[in-house]
Amino acid sequence: MAEQSFDLAIVGGGPGGYVAAIRAAQLGMKTVVIERENLGGICLNWGCIPTKALLRCSEINHLLHHLDEYGFAAKEVSFDFKKIIARSRKVAAQLTNGVKFLMKKNKVTVIDGSAKLAGSGRLAVDKGDTVLAKNIILATGARARVLPGMEPDGKLIWTYREAMVPETMPKALLVVGSGAIGIEFASFYRNMGAEVTVVEVLDRVLPVEDAEISAFAHKAFEKQGMKIMTGATVKALKKGVDNVTATIATGGQTGDITVDRVILAIGIVGNVENLGLEGTKVKVEKTHVVADPRCATGEPGIYAIGDLVGPPWLAHKAMDEGVICVEGIAGVKGVHPLDISKIPGCTYCMPQVASVGLTEAAAKAAGYEVKVGRFPFIANGKAIAMGETQGLVKTVFDAKTGELLGAHMIGAEVTELIQGYTIARTLESTEAELMRTVFPHPTLSEMMHESVLDAYGRALHV
Repeated sequence: MAEQSFDLAIVGGGPGGYVAAIRAAQLGMKTVVIERENLGGICLNWGCIPTKALLRCSEINHLLHHLDEYGFAAKEVSFDFKKIIARSRKVAAQLTNGVKFLMKKNKVTVIDGSAKLAGSGRLAVDKGDTVLAKNIILATGARARVLPGMEPDGKLIWTYREAMVPETMPKALLVVGSGAIGIEFASFYRNMGAEVTVVEVLDRVLPVEDAEISAFAHKAFEKQGMKIMTGATVKALKKGVDNVTATIATGGQTGDITVDRVILAIGIVGNVENLGLEGTKVKVEKTHVVADPRCATGEPGIYAIGDLVGPPWLAHKAMDEGVICVEGIAGVKGVHPLDISKIPGCTYCMPQVASVGLTEAAAKAAGYEVKVGRFPFIANGKAIAMGETQGLVKTVFDAKTGELLGAHMIGAEVTELIQGYTIARTLESTEAELMRTVFPHPTLSEMMHESVLDAYGRALHV
C-alpha cells in the first residue's frame, strides 16, 4: 500500500477538476488528481463535446435537405449513422488524450481509482493507495436523475449516455424534459429525420430562459416538425419488444404514445455517495454539496466545485470555480468569489439559444425598472446572406443606471455571440459604452448593437 503526500488532492478529473489541477501546478503546488473513469469527465466524454459533434452532423443533414435554397442540387442524399456515432466518439477520445497531455505537461500526478475521505487531510483510494493532502477538492460531478417507474434500461429507455451511442437510428422518439440536454437531443434526432415528441412538466420549453425566447423556440421547434407538450406529465412507460408506450397526462386528459425509444432528461443528482462525508461538517442538500462562493465546504480544508455543488451545472462554471478555489487556497490577492449572474448559458439546438444575467421577468421581480431592446435576425444583412433569418436578440437594462442586467438570444451562432454581452457584464458596462462600441459590418454581432440601441429608442435598421 503506497502513501503519497501532496499540497492539493482533487477527487474527479472533469472540467472543474483538471482545470483546478493545472492552475494549482502553475502556482507551484504539488497536485494529484484521482479519477475513476476518464479524464475530462462527463463533459469531454459523454456531454458537451461529443454532443456537439453529433449536432454538427445533424446541421449538415439539415443543410443537405435545403440545398435548393442556396442554388445547389444533390441526389440520393444519405448518411451512415454508425459513422456519425464513431466520429463523435473519436472527437471525445482526442480531447481526453489532450487532457492527459496537459496533466503530464504540468507535472500533475494522476491516480486511477475512486477515493473517499479517511480522516483529516487523508484520502483512501480503492486500489490501495493513501493520499495525504492539506487541501482536498471534491469534483465528482453528477449523473442523470431517475424517477421511479421510469428507470433507464440502456435499450428502450435511455439517459444521455445511451442517446449518444445508439446502435441504430430510431424512427420515433420521446424526450422527457425540455432543458438544455433534452432539447439538444430532440434537435439532433429531429434533424436526422426522427419523429420527436418532447414532454415538459412546466408550462414552457427551456424554462430557465427568458419567456420571450422560450416562446420563440417553441414555435421554431414545432415548425421543424417536433411535437411539444408542455404542462404535461409522463404517468407510465410500458416497454414492448422493441418499443415503448408512454401514458401522458396534459390538460386534464390522458393519452398514450408509442415510440421506438425514450430519452430521460429530467435533471441531475450529485455524486455524493461513497465520498466519506459521514462524520465531517460537509453539508449535503438535495443531493448536492453545499459550498460558499469561494468553494469552501463546512469542513476545513475540504472544497467542492462543479456539478457536485449548486447551479448552474455547466462545464465553464466548474472551470471558473476550479480557478477561484485554487487561487483562494494559494492566497492569491484579488480573487473574486463566483458570481453566477455572469455565467453564460448555451443550448446548441437549432436554432441555438444563449443567455447571461437576469431575464426580463426576474429583473422586474428584483425591483428593477427596466428598458428592453430587441432586434430580429430577419433585419440583419449577414443573417439574410447566410439564410439564417430565424432569431432574436433581446437586452434588458436598468432604466436608472444603464447597467446591462441580462441578454437573451436565439438564432444561428448565438452561443458564440453571447460572450460579447458576458464581457460587458464582467466589465459592468452601461448602455453608453455599448452604444459607442463599433461593431463590424456585415456580421451577426451588429444585432447585439442594434438591440442595445432599441432599448433606448435609437435602433437604426428596424
